[in-house]
Amino acid sequence: MSFLRKLAAIFAGGADSASDAYAYHYYVRCSHCGEVIKARVDLRNELSSEFGEGDGPSGYSYRKVLIGRGRCFQPIEVIMTFDARRKPLSRSVTGGEFVGEEEYYEAQQATSAS
Repeated sequence: MSFLRKLAAIFAGGADSASDAYAYHYYVRCSHCGEVIKARVDLRNELSSEFGEGDGPSGYSYRKVLIGRGRCFQPIEVIMTFDARRKPLSRSVTGGEFVGEEEYYEAQQATSAS
């Protein structure tokens, strides 16, 4: 029975600690409507390899366009670069701004309270 629960958690979007070890979470606020969006980078599958002089990748890049859940359909473009060990080096956002995890949870509490 536990196999079926694990399978259901995978399809329901459940995350375990093993898969979260390969994730990088970030939060952005839309400059148009103010909605705070939580996003996740899968460091194993969503990065594009950048090659330099050596045999292996010298780094990675990431680009994603986010759209909130509200009535605002303003695209928010996020671009990040990572080193060869998949640690973040730089990040930029167009159509919004990066915020901290605390602001995301404060916005969630304010939304659920109203």
